[in-house]
Amino acid sequence: MTHQAVKWKGIGMKPFVCSVLALIAGLNFHSTAMADEIGQQEYMDNCASCHGESAMGQGPLAELMTVKVPSLTDLAAKNDGVFPMLEVIHAIDGRQGTRGHGYPMPVWGTRFKKDSEDTGPYGGEAIVRGRVLSIVYFLESIQE
Repeated sequence: MTHQAVKWKGIGMKPFVCSVLALIAGLNFHSTAMADEIGQQEYMDNCASCHGESAMGQGPLAELMTVKVPSLTDLAAKNDGVFPMLEVIHAIDGRQGTRGHGYPMPVWGTRFKKDSEDTGPYGGEAIVRGRVLSIVYFLESIQE
């Protein structure tokens, strides 16, 4: 089942998750387009320096890496046409031990958690998961 098929009380999962993230962050959320903008902005702020604005592995820091920075636009193509949502979430979050495309990929779950420590015992984790998921939804939307 893809995330598009998942519904929660008639609301698509992507708009719901992004609206919760936006609510926690104090943003005014109105549409799926806003969800796409949030994911794209998270990507640009946190991923583009290595993976590039086009997500093809050609960011300004890519040449300084000890491992080849992969393109993120062909993840579905490399997985028989199915976007590997869970694997991408784990690679970005990194806290469960999966290394993103080798090493040294930053553990964004830990970094995002530090940014949201003052949001209470559960708020920080919700923000971390929302930020990671917004990046993943953006990456899914740019698959070739």
